[in-house]
Amino acid sequence: MSRFVELSHGIRDGMVTYPGMPEPRLSTYKSRAQSGAELGTGVSFDIARIELVANTGTYLDAPYHYHADGADVAALPVERLADVPLVVVRAVDAPHVDAAALGDPGRFWGHAVLIETGWSRHWGTPAYLTGSPYLTADAARVLIDANAALVGVDTLNIDDVTDPHRPVHDGLLGAGIPIVEHLTNLAALPDTGARLTALPAPVHGMGTFPVRAVARLA
Repeated sequence: MSRFVELSHGIRDGMVTYPGMPEPRLSTYKSRAQSGAELGTGVSFDIARIELVANTGTYLDAPYHYHADGADVAALPVERLADVPLVVVRAVDAPHVDAAALGDPGRFWGHAVLIETGWSRHWGTPAYLTGSPYLTADAARVLIDANAALVGVDTLNIDDVTDPHRPVHDGLLGAGIPIVEHLTNLAALPDTGARLTALPAPVHGMGTFPVRAVARLA
């Protein structure tokens, strides 16, 4: 029987995903007490409200995030997001991941490529927000040339946050390759053989949105 591995961080009121960005705020739009009184039948329900920026928790970047003429999250091909064969690249505790660290690019064709750095162990602490590992520009070029379906990382940012050119975002998204940031539990996955699903809500006009990313093990 197949089993699933959770690859997403949960979203909680007041959590910090990225330094300087507003924290998500959860509240109640209609409480059980209110709905129960309105129905008067002993049945009640709860409707919640959430206010957040799109870059909250584990989220996906669509091409529109960096390119005005690129696909938004609603226009992304589902084939890149659902039941995609995946490859995990192990780069635990590496300060950055360059082309050489990716290994044989022939295995990436049509696959979601997830980079395990181990940085997710710092999630929810100040350590997560500074000094995060990242991919280099030459690594992005390899992934583009290898026709990766999607690229994901368990770090704060796929790019070096000190580089304003953001070559990895710019290159991958320019090639139509979605990016998922802030993954977790990548150590629980095999190097190959699992399949990834990371679907955002199909919101038009947005380049980024939270996802529930899960891997299905064969």
